[in-house]
Amino acid sequence: MSVKSGHAVENLRKICDDYLKGNFELQIIDITRDQKAAVDYQIIAIPTLIKLAPFEQRTILGDLSDTSKVLKILDIGK
Repeated sequence: MSVKSGHAVENLRKICDDYLKGNFELQIIDITRDQKAAVDYQIIAIPTLIKLAPFEQRTILGDLSDTSKVLKILDIGK
């Protein structure tokens, strides 16, 4: 895992713990080990966060360090 990917995971876990209180499912895909998933989800850069539900799919690239931006894109934390 790259440093940037590690930071993204840490930042996302904090956001989920603070705003979703266990009401989420998180799947981490290592594209070096699961290339099929990378193709299936059309991952073209890392780190990539893909929100599948509820409502429409959203994709965010980067280390997720801007919490307010992540919350706005994911439509959570209001």
